[in-house]
Amino acid sequence: MVKQRKGVTILIADDDEDDRLLLKEALEENALSHTLHFVEDGEELMNYLHRQGKYADLSEVALPNLILLDLNMPRKDGREALQEIKADPQLRRIPVVVLTTSQAEEDIEQSYDLGVSSFITKPVTFESLVQLMKTLGEYWFEIVELPTKR
Repeated sequence: MVKQRKGVTILIADDDEDDRLLLKEALEENALSHTLHFVEDGEELMNYLHRQGKYADLSEVALPNLILLDLNMPRKDGREALQEIKADPQLRRIPVVVLTTSQAEEDIEQSYDLGVSSFITKPVTFESLVQLMKTLGEYWFEIVELPTKR
């Protein structure tokens, strides 16, 4: 039985402004623009998740239902952030999907070793990105059961 969840929050960590815009548009094309938040690096991602700094006012807001994570970002890269997320009892249940330009076997293996839910190489065309976001949305928000308490 397929179900559509209400109140879905997707957190996207990507340092490339163009990629963030394309992801936003691809999600909107699939009516998955529920609540989108964007951060530009792993340090900002961790501040968002821990409600620190400029995100302190989000303390009453639920954590995201899904994190889309780029690996190669400044300050703190996606690998470091992923390791911190999966080591934290308050955050480890949040599904993290690596969405990156890397196709390196080393990055794939390390990401899974660190606990990533899925590893996806960014599509080259916008049409492919739209299809990918449709598939991700169906899988994560219509098919699988996500924990309700985080």
